[in-house]
Amino acid sequence: MLKSSIQSLEVSFLVHATEDETKIGKAVASVLEFEGEPKRDEMEGHFGNSIVRVSYHLTGEEAQGAFGKLVSKMEPALRKRLRGDVGERLDEHSALYLRLDKQCLMEGRVELADADPIRIRVKPRLYTAKGGARALFVGFLS
Repeated sequence: MLKSSIQSLEVSFLVHATEDETKIGKAVASVLEFEGEPKRDEMEGHFGNSIVRVSYHLTGEEAQGAFGKLVSKMEPALRKRLRGDVGERLDEHSALYLRLDKQCLMEGRVELADADPIRIRVKPRLYTAKGGARALFVGFLS
């Protein structure tokens, strides 16, 4: 029987030629407290520079644990802000989207950002969520 109310958590980010992919990956894994090998997609930028898209896909208990760790590392003011606008961060499939500041995450802090973010997508297991996805995520953020 599945116990987790989170079905999956996806983390993705871009690594530019001037950045250290290993350091960023370790910072992400440290904040979310998970282990695993990423999927890597190598691309070329507009000026021929190297860009790597790194992504992790966690499921079940591992996904729920990572999301719980992420929330626990958020400042109370950020959690309150997210509780207020959680509905705006849900897609048509009830997945929650967060964009985290890459530089802050490298320092172990969790802040939101739009430019060059660490993207987080959290997909709930809706049949376990009383009150729907919004209520589920508000509960996590409380």
